[in-house]
Amino acid sequence: MMIIVNKIVNFVKSIRIDMAGYKVLLKTKTKYLLGLTVLLFLTLLCAAFSRAGTDDFDTARKELLFRKIGHEVLLQSGDSTSRVLPVKKIAENEYQIRFENDFSFQPDSLEKIISRTLAKEKIANDYIVNVLNCTGKEVIYGYAIFKNSKDNIVACTGRNQPKNCYLIELKFKSSGIPLPQKGYLLGGIPLLAFIGLIISKSVKSRKEVAESNNTGIDHYKLGDDTIFYHEKKQLLNNQTITKLTAKENKLLLIFAQSPNEIVERSRLQKELWEDEGVIVGRSLDMFISKLRKKLENNPSIQLINIHGKGYKLEIK
Repeated sequence: MMIIVNKIVNFVKSIRIDMAGYKVLLKTKTKYLLGLTVLLFLTLLCAAFSRAGTDDFDTARKELLFRKIGHEVLLQSGDSTSRVLPVKKIAENEYQIRFENDFSFQPDSLEKIISRTLAKEKIANDYIVNVLNCTGKEVIYGYAIFKNSKDNIVACTGRNQPKNCYLIELKFKSSGIPLPQKGYLLGGIPLLAFIGLIISKSVKSRKEVAESNNTGIDHYKLGDDTIFYHEKKQLLNNQTITKLTAKENKLLLIFAQSPNEIVERSRLQKELWEDEGVIVGRSLDMFISKLRKKLENNPSIQLINIHGKGYKLEIK
């Protein structure tokens, strides 16, 4: 009869423990989710400003350089008075040099001016140049330059192109991950780190809740005269305090939560050593033996071995 009563009492206690644990865990998760939201907002904000600032500076620098190319092309054609119009960015890594007046050009000179300027400023190794008429529908002349000069495609050199309205388009090979994507990737690093922290904290919180019973119950009465204070890692027996090690405390807490029930050996090994990655079979027997000695002052408690199954904390 007493065994049944004890089981009912422990069942009610376990419900209280679970509810307290749920509240603590919910509070912890809410705190970390709020932190995640704030960090996500700041990360995206910083990434956006960083990306925009770097992209604008890089574009402005290239546009100045391309206007310099246009200026030299006009000088080569004998025009020192007309203007090079603002460079237009027509796509990612693609720019258009425009001119105020008609001009003539020699393909050899055009190729040398562009290659010399880009090499000096270390803009790119791989690029394509197209000269179009001002309608933008007809390619008058074009060539391709690659890092491996054997792959270069430079045609129709030595032929002067007549005076006309021309546009010069430069298209560069992407150097890797586009700048916007780099911004998102760099901005996402702290976010991923924070998510990992949340997951680890959440797992840790669950373990701490399970081990400490969420402070809903800070002690267990074992038998007639023994009180187990799991948060303090202490046994109190007739005013005598016995200290428990961390492993002994965790082991006794498992038994105290399931009195008079068989606890499988595999479960004990898993819960005691799951954080360490290595389970030594004989270690469990050693801790059981040490725990027995600390409980032997109370004859109403017995930690018995159930052969082939596990152990049981028998409370009379």
